[in-house]
Amino acid sequence: MRLHRLDITAFGPFGGSQSVDFDELSGAGLFLLHGPTGAGKTSVLDAVCYALYGAVPGARQNGQGLALRSDHAAAATRTEVTLELTVAGRRLEVTRRPPWERPKKKGRPGTTVDKAESQLREYDATSGTWKGLSRSHQEIGTEFEQLLGMSREQFCQVVLLPQGDFARFLRADAEARGRLLGRLFDTHRFAEVEKRLAERRRATEAQVRDGDTALLADAHRMQQAAGDAMALPDAAPGEPGLADAVMSAAAVARSTAREQLTIARSRLTAAESAQVAAERALADVREVARLQQRFAEARQRAALMEERSEGYQQALARMERARKAEAVAPALELREAADAEHRRADAARTRTRAQLPDTFADAGAAGLASAARRAAEELGGLESARRAEQRLADLVAERDGLDRQERADDDVLREADDWLAGWEATRAALQARIDSAQEAATRAEQLGVQREPAQKRLGAARMRDQLAGDTDTAAEQARLAQVDALALKARWLDVKEQRLNGIAAELAAQLTDGEPCAVCGATEHPAPARKDAGHVDREAEERALAAYQQAEERHSEQERRLGVVREALAAATAEAGDASTEQLAEAAEELERLYAQARHAASALHPTHEELRRAGQEHERRTAVRQEAAVRAASRVGHRDRLDRERAALEQELAQARGTLDSVAARADQLERQVGLLTDAADAARVAEDTAQRLKDADARLADAAFRAGFDTPQAAAEALLDDAAHRDLQRRLDDWQSQEAAVRAVLAEADTAAAAQQPPADLASAEQTAALAAQRVRDAASARDAAARRCADLDRLSARAAVSVRRLAPLREEYDRVARLASLTAGTSADNERKMRLESYVLAARLEQVAAAATVRLLRMSSGRYTLVHSDDRAGRGRSGLGLHVVDAWTGRERDTATLSGGETFFASLALALGLADVVTDEAGGVRLDTLFIDEGFGSLDDQTLDEVLDVLDSLRERDRSVGIVSHVADLRRRIHAQLEVVKGRAGSSLKVRSAAQRAARQG
Repeated sequence: MRLHRLDITAFGPFGGSQSVDFDELSGAGLFLLHGPTGAGKTSVLDAVCYALYGAVPGARQNGQGLALRSDHAAAATRTEVTLELTVAGRRLEVTRRPPWERPKKKGRPGTTVDKAESQLREYDATSGTWKGLSRSHQEIGTEFEQLLGMSREQFCQVVLLPQGDFARFLRADAEARGRLLGRLFDTHRFAEVEKRLAERRRATEAQVRDGDTALLADAHRMQQAAGDAMALPDAAPGEPGLADAVMSAAAVARSTAREQLTIARSRLTAAESAQVAAERALADVREVARLQQRFAEARQRAALMEERSEGYQQALARMERARKAEAVAPALELREAADAEHRRADAARTRTRAQLPDTFADAGAAGLASAARRAAEELGGLESARRAEQRLADLVAERDGLDRQERADDDVLREADDWLAGWEATRAALQARIDSAQEAATRAEQLGVQREPAQKRLGAARMRDQLAGDTDTAAEQARLAQVDALALKARWLDVKEQRLNGIAAELAAQLTDGEPCAVCGATEHPAPARKDAGHVDREAEERALAAYQQAEERHSEQERRLGVVREALAAATAEAGDASTEQLAEAAEELERLYAQARHAASALHPTHEELRRAGQEHERRTAVRQEAAVRAASRVGHRDRLDRERAALEQELAQARGTLDSVAARADQLERQVGLLTDAADAARVAEDTAQRLKDADARLADAAFRAGFDTPQAAAEALLDDAAHRDLQRRLDDWQSQEAAVRAVLAEADTAAAAQQPPADLASAEQTAALAAQRVRDAASARDAAARRCADLDRLSARAAVSVRRLAPLREEYDRVARLASLTAGTSADNERKMRLESYVLAARLEQVAAAATVRLLRMSSGRYTLVHSDDRAGRGRSGLGLHVVDAWTGRERDTATLSGGETFFASLALALGLADVVTDEAGGVRLDTLFIDEGFGSLDDQTLDEVLDVLDSLRERDRSVGIVSHVADLRRRIHAQLEVVKGRAGSSLKVRSAAQRAARQG
């Protein structure tokens, strides 16, 4: 990789545009980048790194592109970095622009942020033109990372050699060296191997522990199933030998359980035999007790029946009298039926006679029937008179309807005539209102067009009057802000000048005895500068700068506001014209008044149209109604005459049929009631006579039946009769007595019952207790047998599951042992790893050994053959080994730690280490040739002879057209190195000056 040209604008301390021609600087092979502290030497290297990777070196970046912008840059100047270089045989040009916060365009208030921009071009030698390759920020960074074969961190270590980092590397411990080398050589894959092995070890360990935990859980279940007769192993999950101990204990538990099952079965057989004998004895005792109880109960019932025998004889005699009375029962029933029928008939006869006139009080059944026939004949003659009466009522109703229609039509005709008389006047008035509203609508439309322009001119005039005063106020505020900003700027420049004049005292305050100076690198400070009474420090300068920047922002804001107000005033004046605001307001108010009047008058147009339409419809309706009423009146005259003639004829006919009553219907109702009463009375009299004869016959038959049955009177026979319920109850009592008597005799005659009664009383409670005890022993024995069987089944099942778990865990445990050995070996914790060296440390140790060998080649020349760097695998204390670095002093022949080197020795040792590391990292990254290198600071700690030797070594790097840039402010280097890039610091920002070797030779000549 060779750099050709670098262009920077508004970047870091460079407020304007600067350009560096590296081809001119690299002509001598060695060039110097110098300038005062804080001028921006490192910013040139930052610009190179930013152009390639889109970010500045590690500690200087903050992740915000806006921070790269120069504080000295003008507001309209955008930050930009362009780098032209050759890499892998391709000539490329990359341009980067970070995000830019700028003022909004067209004088609008506030700011906006433009996005970051990037561009990559390649030079086409055949056509002599540049062609675009990419505009993607990330894509360009990835492209250079692939071309150079190294990341941004590796590039900063290899091309931009920071000597301070390598001085710390020489004094650092193994852990710090490991972190630096890990970033440079990308050994994270070996750390990932360690991590993966550790994770796999933890995973397999967890699986083995889970398997052992499950196995122990099964062992606990077997112990519970065995009744705590099983001893569990003391091993914890994950420990070896756990599976064998569990399986051995399970085998012992299974054997014990089977012996207990055999014993339980024998006990159950013996208990069942004893239960059978006890139940047989209990059955015999129960039978004796039953027979004894049966005999005692029969004796008790026999004694009780003997006491109640008199009642049985009385019931038997009562049943005999009832049988005799049953022969008289039909005659009794017949007499009662005849008597009831006669009473009902006599009551009906009395009731019907009471409803007849007194003229029929002594009439018999025949006379009443004759009167009923005469009344029925008179009722039949009234049917035609009833129809005539109904027709007369219909005629009267129809005549009344005609009268009502005539009165209604008269009202309609009168109302229609009154309304039609005023129709012409109404229509003319409505038409006049429509014409007036139409004219108002036309006038409102014309005025509406004039309203908006008048309102706009009035609003513009009011804005013009307001802005006229605001312009003067804004101009005065802008002038005052400008005066304040100029005063604060002068104050800040004075404070900054005072601080620069006393900067030596400020730097001297940071010096410590024995520590190198940050400017010259010396460790002795014989006469440091002192602060005077008026010394200005950085904080005072920053306060003055902040005050100036705030005042400048206020001035810019006031100027922007003044411009906005002036533009608004010009626009308002152009729209309002020369008329005053009062005149425009009066004209607009008058226009609004006329417009409102016209709108109000025009609003009546549509309602008036609707009113005229409804009035026309009403005119047509009333005309039609008047014509219809006239037609109905003509037709009613003839109809009324016909109805009057028919009514007179019917009234003459009905006067004869009604008699003394008001209507034919009333006379018909009177005759219908008379016929019904006479008929009912005749029927009731005839039935009463018949029932009296039948009652007399029934009394004679009853007296004869009672005498033949042996009763003195019919009343005595009736008293001896029993109803069905009493007869059934009496018969049941007699049957129960006879059945109980037969049962008692049968029991007392049984031979086995009598024999049992002769024996002693049976002891049933003792026999039942013996049988219950035998049954309980059987249940206990069966439960013990079942529990033993379940114990054997549970132990067999759990043992089989434990055996499956042991077989499944065997290969997993082997895998865990293998992975654990590998993980502890790569992590440096294994006993086989004597030096406690991790895998990543082992790889980095090999790289460090290569770096030490490459650095020794240059260190021998810088130290005149005195020092050699060697890699060491020795352990430091109780820590791990692998990244030790020692220096061998040829003068003493002893090997010591690099932390014991002096300041100057540390510089050229770290420089040699940086150059050696650059060679190794370059080879590691793919062997990309680096034709441009930069070395940063540290030369102030060298004496003249050592400085010459170091420069000789650096001069040797120019072989094969390689150029080396030294970043330093040491004055002696400006005499020794002719090609120089000077960074000049000023109030408006830093600038760059290039002095090539040819230009310096020409001046000296």
